[in-house]
Amino acid sequence: MLDLRQLHYFVAVAEDEHVGRAAERLHISQSPLSRQIAQLEEKLGLTLFERSQQRIRLTRDGRTFLAEARALLTHANRLESLARRLGRGDEGGLCIGYLEYAMHSGVLPNALRELRDDRPAVHIALYNQQSEVQLEGLRQRSLDIALVCEPPPRDDPDLEAVQVLNDPMLLVLPAGHPLADAQDITPADLAAQKWIGVMHKETVLRHDTFIAACASAGFTPTITMEATEPLAALGLVAAGLGVTTIQQSLRHQAPAGVVLRELSWFSYRIPLWAAWHKINLRPLVDVFRQTLVAASIPVREVIPETAAP
Repeated sequence: MLDLRQLHYFVAVAEDEHVGRAAERLHISQSPLSRQIAQLEEKLGLTLFERSQQRIRLTRDGRTFLAEARALLTHANRLESLARRLGRGDEGGLCIGYLEYAMHSGVLPNALRELRDDRPAVHIALYNQQSEVQLEGLRQRSLDIALVCEPPPRDDPDLEAVQVLNDPMLLVLPAGHPLADAQDITPADLAAQKWIGVMHKETVLRHDTFIAACASAGFTPTITMEATEPLAALGLVAAGLGVTTIQQSLRHQAPAGVVLRELSWFSYRIPLWAAWHKINLRPLVDVFRQTLVAASIPVREVIPETAAP
């Protein structure tokens, strides 16, 4: 294996064609430098220099070797510089799993924009996957960050997470609906409506939780139609086919023909969690995790160790 230090010495002597001047430039004594060059020639089985009392000059083989030695040292310097940038999280790649909600709500795009502004050389790969698939991806180390609707268990030995969004719901009504301009909207008012449910591909648990929250608020929604995602439900409301609720962060996605109303008494919220593997967290992953958290809501819950009891 070639010694990079010996190659560096060789290049210096070749450029100066004088051991004394090269030693002075390298800040070492002339005798150790001569020994290093001799050891390199012995290791290679190659005569690199023609020596005389007056000067030292490269052999033909030495000139060929010099060009390759310079190229190798340049590459080694670049490799060292790359390693330092990777260590600081300035370069590298991120594999991020996400739910569509993370994209539509702006949580993921906002964090990616901040990361790209600070570290434009970072390569990003995005994977739209269900939460359970993302968490398995973290365990298998095929994902660096997962954006999921439910966090890993609090006692999970491998993963931890932080809540980055806890979105309240808005009532969505067709424009011209009698409740659109009502001063107050009561649970009884909502019980009398035809509802468009959102049956998430992610999990039926969210649907059941929504129904339970409605019951706790004092009404049971009469669901006459179901959509697979919130933006489809918005289109159905705009067509006058019923009412629905959407996350507050999606209000900018509302189409013409709908009216959004706040329901202060309706406590149902939709969470979003960022999860990651706690072992061997690369600097870039930690940088993006901090960026993601900083760009999210101000009140968060971390699991497992730092979670509130």
